[in-house]
Amino acid sequence: MPKEIGGYFSLELSQGEEFHKNAIHLNSGRAALQYILKAKGYQKIYLPAYICDSVLTPLHAESVRYEYYPINANFEPVFDKDIGNDDAFLYVNYFGINDQNVKDVIAHYQNVIVDNTQAFYSPPELGIDTFYSARKFFGVADGAYLYTDIELNTPLEVDVSYERMAHLLIRHDLSASAGYALFRKNDENIDTSGLKTMSRLTQAILSSVDYKKCEQIRRRNYLYLHTSLQDVNQLELPDLKTQTPMIYPFWVEDGFHLKQKLIEEEIYVATYWPEVKLRNNAPSLECSLVDNLVPLPIDQRYTLSDMQRIVAVIENWLAQRGYKPRNQLLPNKHNY
Repeated sequence: MPKEIGGYFSLELSQGEEFHKNAIHLNSGRAALQYILKAKGYQKIYLPAYICDSVLTPLHAESVRYEYYPINANFEPVFDKDIGNDDAFLYVNYFGINDQNVKDVIAHYQNVIVDNTQAFYSPPELGIDTFYSARKFFGVADGAYLYTDIELNTPLEVDVSYERMAHLLIRHDLSASAGYALFRKNDENIDTSGLKTMSRLTQAILSSVDYKKCEQIRRRNYLYLHTSLQDVNQLELPDLKTQTPMIYPFWVEDGFHLKQKLIEEEIYVATYWPEVKLRNNAPSLECSLVDNLVPLPIDQRYTLSDMQRIVAVIENWLAQRGYKPRNQLLPNKHNY
């Protein structure tokens, strides 16, 4: 088809390079996992119990059996079973700050699949199936990247994204709350869109991102929050020498009500993942994480003034409840 000339204008996007330009371009993290399962022919997969139900969609599509395993307070697998040749072991690089855990998992288990959907900037380990989600880090409706050593022979349909962009445009023009229902609808659409390649629109937007600037801002904001809150954060967070986080994970007793307070102050924080508590025999640590882990936003949209506002709200909330620094909380800290 010849290039169109003339007519109305499209979006004005700078023409740069994608961060994962050499990876396989797909439409979602779910699609990336399905691609791996289809290409490798796995019959069963071990999943961390602290994970969203959307991961089950590609498993059902490929008729792959699954079993959950627990994690400890350092987000390390608690797992001592043998992994068969037809089995896979999925590990999530939680919050983009668990690169060392990824290395340890690869050293201990076979057929590892690394879920880097929360760790966009973490490099893939050589020879290890690894996938990424773009919309958890940037203003796109979909898009994923996959590193694997086996490619499917069957050509994939190219996804189309323009009908999923409304929530992004509404937030730009109005507010996050005004577009939230459409944001949720987009999640549902992705769950049923199947395995496709990345849309041209998503790829064009991701080619216009200033990745270095985004990385610097995320790391700066994370470090500010960590300096301010580490004494009351019940998580022992790893060093950030080379990692770029998705959020700042703040684990505090009664975090459920802190999340409510932050949302009242129009500081929007998510809950990862309520469905975990509904599963049979859900581990106690994972249930506590659902209720009490507060994922604080640190991304490239926000300044240090925004971080100061977050800290002020939290410090006021903590003071009203008589919280003490973490070193005084250690006797009551979760022991899993």
